[in-house]
Amino acid sequence: MLDATASGVFPIAPTPFHDDGRIDERSIDRMTDFYVETGATGITVLGIMGEAPKLDGAEALDVATRMIRRASKLPIIVGVSAPGFAAMRSLARGVMDAGAAGVMIAPPSSLRTDDQIVGYYAGAAEAIGPEIPFVIQDYPLTMTVVMTPGVIRRIVNDNPSCVMLKHEDWPGLEKISTLRRFEQEGMRHISILTGNGGLFLDFEMERGADGAMTGYCFPDMLVDVVRLSKSGQRDAAHDLFDAHLPLIRYEQQQGVGLAVRKYVMMRRGIIASEAQRKPGPALGAAARAEVDYLLSRVARADGRAAKLAA
Repeated sequence: MLDATASGVFPIAPTPFHDDGRIDERSIDRMTDFYVETGATGITVLGIMGEAPKLDGAEALDVATRMIRRASKLPIIVGVSAPGFAAMRSLARGVMDAGAAGVMIAPPSSLRTDDQIVGYYAGAAEAIGPEIPFVIQDYPLTMTVVMTPGVIRRIVNDNPSCVMLKHEDWPGLEKISTLRRFEQEGMRHISILTGNGGLFLDFEMERGADGAMTGYCFPDMLVDVVRLSKSGQRDAAHDLFDAHLPLIRYEQQQGVGLAVRKYVMMRRGIIASEAQRKPGPALGAAARAEVDYLLSRVARADGRAAKLAA
């Protein structure tokens, strides 16, 4: 079961598709094996970048179950966000029965006040059951729901099954520092893993984050940055991170970020196709050339990109 000691890197797994939109099960297996081999401490499936809204209920459960079984001993977190609690409950219980470690819940965009946000998470925790550990997804740039550190503290204190925050606020470094200060003042400890494509991971680790939960196309680099940061090798962590930063930035473009990610993962041999299920944008020739150029620059400092630059 997922708990508040979770740390390291939980890559956000994209859902691989064939060019005709069918789910690519072989690529799911190959991608899962890759995450295990690169030193990930867990995997998150059916997140925003997993195209979860494009899957029907049975497909979502099938994708999550396949990854849970393939990953064996790695903890798997499954995104179960849904418009209503009934669908959330059904998927949450289904994936937990399949062996998931916990679930992730994002707030609906209709929430505006602090009390509404706190009340929503209380209702969600009750709906899925207090025995299921859950992760708060704090992503105001996409969800348009702003959670202050005080709101997160209320959710944590009110719900013992809340064990982790997926932190994606921007700017958000001060939020991490504030939450860690709250813990010193008596708030229950939770794990904090950060997202945003890893864009601020170098300093997020120094502010008290436990690791990353994001889907950058070089998750093995994220594993190394987290390891180096935790071992006190600050310059080495920043040097490696800085080499990837232009590509991280390019991948963070709203609307096309997943297309960039899947394109690089295809080139790395992790998935067979860069296809997204419709509707979804595809990279044009100019964008592909730009990504290839960025990969050639990454290769100067990181050999993992060298064969892609050849």
